[in-house]
Amino acid sequence: MPRFAANLSMMFNEVPFLDRFEAAAKAGFEAVEFLFPYEHSPEDIESRLHGNGLTQALFNLFPGDWNNGERGFAALPERFADVQASVSQALPYAKATGVKRLHLMAGIADRHDPKAVDAFCRSVVWVAEALAKENIDVMLEPINPRDVPGYFLNDFDFAAGVIGDLKIPNLKLQFDIYHRQIVHGDVTMALRKMMPLIGHIQIASVPLRNEPSGEELNYPFLFDELDRLGYGGFVGCEYRPKGNTVDGLGWFAPYAAKGTRA
Repeated sequence: MPRFAANLSMMFNEVPFLDRFEAAAKAGFEAVEFLFPYEHSPEDIESRLHGNGLTQALFNLFPGDWNNGERGFAALPERFADVQASVSQALPYAKATGVKRLHLMAGIADRHDPKAVDAFCRSVVWVAEALAKENIDVMLEPINPRDVPGYFLNDFDFAAGVIGDLKIPNLKLQFDIYHRQIVHGDVTMALRKMMPLIGHIQIASVPLRNEPSGEELNYPFLFDELDRLGYGGFVGCEYRPKGNTVDGLGWFAPYAAKGTRA
């Protein structure tokens, strides 16, 4: 049975960020993920995470000025120093949480520009080597161009090709089913083909990015497929609840951790 991680950047927004750890644990989640922890101290994150008996599944390296459209630096030749700095910034949080997966964002760049491709591969190699020393995997996530126009890493086959070509043991594919469906479709066959490369999976409905029930995708089938494929990692719930988060967790009831706290 899949194990689910609540995405605290998108779920439980009814309460302040640090209070979402408790809310997720009470709802039956055994793990959490979020986009970025950097507005809070590592000590505060560690206290809320471990105080609620949760595992940190994933978070992102610092992406730059998010509010002004920056989405990472890895494919930007002039921003390599920022890539390096983002690792230094993330490590105190990684050590505090014990996280084993960090997502490296590629940035806004032309995927067909050789300079951008070279910069991306250089960044990926450097980050993977740096994080290997900490026993941390680097995730590469293709993101659909409808949500993030101009994002460099917008193709699953390209991402899989980079991972296959570089052959770095701690370099993995972050397979967001929502993004896959929008970019390519053919989710099940892609999971079967790419499972050896996959280090983390995320979910949401398509097209509205709400709870993983209804709309285009048959998630109960896909959850069973993950079991059939032997996926043992966490499934990140990176979706926007239609209303109150807890009210929308009917889909999650069969999978909630035993001993859920009321």
